[in-house]
Amino acid sequence: MTPRTVLNRSLLALAGLVLLGGGLLILFAGLDIYRRHDLIPPVGWPLTTPHDVLLGAADRARWSSQGWWWWPAVIAALALVAVLALWWLLAQLRQRHPGALPVGGTPPQEGVELRDRALSDAIAAEGGALPGVEHAAVHITGRPAHPRTDITLALTPHSAPGAVLDTLCEGPLRTARRSTGFPNSPQMHTEVRLRVAHHKPHRAQ
Repeated sequence: MTPRTVLNRSLLALAGLVLLGGGLLILFAGLDIYRRHDLIPPVGWPLTTPHDVLLGAADRARWSSQGWWWWPAVIAALALVAVLALWWLLAQLRQRHPGALPVGGTPPQEGVELRDRALSDAIAAEGGALPGVEHAAVHITGRPAHPRTDITLALTPHSAPGAVLDTLCEGPLRTARRSTGFPNSPQMHTEVRLRVAHHKPHRAQ
């Protein structure tokens, strides 16, 4: 799993928890669950009954007295948050998978194509079997004519990263380029991340 994937999933999980918690608190107030089941609402939470509002008349008047700039600033901040969220969503959509890679160039020779999942599984299987590698994860993104290969290798504690990288380039990656018909093409961009696998301590008998 790449750092970008971890960050995206963490942000999604955090946003989901915030929205779920806020939605449940509003639902409890709307259904009057606090009073019906003698529950204690969170301290400082303004919505506890179906008749409560988030900002009362006194609160609105108090915030309005801050000056003419207050509500425009709030609206601008909310608009900025919405734009950033939309930008982040579009950035995720751009990380598309090619689906099928042309074999022998673009257009493919004699209509032969290779599924990106099959190629990534093959690279991961060969990469995971290399000496000094405990596990390999491969993801192929981008367009069919310009695929991008992201490889993450979990190395054993005593492996040599340089030797592993050389073996990867001369073995699985060269095989993948030859299989797609681009043995020396710069269009197949590849990024490799190396990390050391963590092992649990063993008890000595």
